Amino acid sequence: MKLFLSTDFEGTSGIVAWEQILEGQAEYAQGRQLLTAEVNAVIKGAQSGGATEFVVNDAHNAMRNLHPQDLAGRATLITGKHKPLYMMEGLDASFDGICFVSYHGSIGAEHAVLSHTYNPGAIWEVRINGTIVGESGLNALVAAHYGVPIIFVSGDDATAEEATFIAPKAEMVVVKHSIGRFAAANIHPEVACELLYAGAEQAARMIGQMHTPQFHLPAQIEVTFLVADMAEMALWIRGVERVSARTVKFSGENLLDLYRTFVTVVTLTRSLVDR
Repeated sequence: MKLFLSTDFEGTSGIVAWEQILEGQAEYAQGRQLLTAEVNAVIKGAQSGGATEFVVNDAHNAMRNLHPQDLAGRATLITGKHKPLYMMEGLDASFDGICFVSYHGSIGAEHAVLSHTYNPGAIWEVRINGTIVGESGLNALVAAHYGVPIIFVSGDDATAEEATFIAPKAEMVVVKHSIGRFAAANIHPEVACELLYAGAEQAARMIGQMHTPQFHLPAQIEVTFLVADMAEMALWIRGVERVSARTVKFSGENLLDLYRTFVTVVTLTRSLVDR
């Protein structure tokens, strides 16, 4: 059994501030340790459930948060940027299942610690076929294209709630309960890892009952930006139409092409963000 792990950072128990998850910040080393422990708990749990091969895509920020020698399961690590498929780089139809590890809620979620949708300096909201989605929903486009089920999701309670849109039967492991954007009630890291181990083991054992994400075709993505200039810049990309001052849309039958267009929009509008 071959599993693909897309790992973020914000959904790790104990993480509530940007200073914990950005390279060069004082608390980054501790945050890294917490993240690595959770990723390894998922790998070891999945191994107990029958998984034998793992590919981990380090998908947060500069995408070099995990050390290859520290990963369990002799996992292959995809690290660094820029990646054509961003958070889903490395996925193809050869995988049996996908795990979203340490994910977070969308920018518009009412209570979601460190909430954002790909680029907090540019994106205010994203919808797929009219439904507000976060990164799990967008990344599910790639899963659907390759026909691979999402079997496991971990993060805060907002993450689990949003992921039911694309993976209603996946094992959802909540390691913290968000109080606000910069506060959460965090389960002790050891307990969190126990829950992640058990959830990943169950997901691997039940993989035959999981289904590939489903999207009505042609699918449509709407992106609302913080400022109108970003929407104007997105129009440089073929197939992107303006809906309102700050909102653009694009649609199509090919879900991978839609995801690639979204990633291009995100990358292009970063040039307008003063960060």
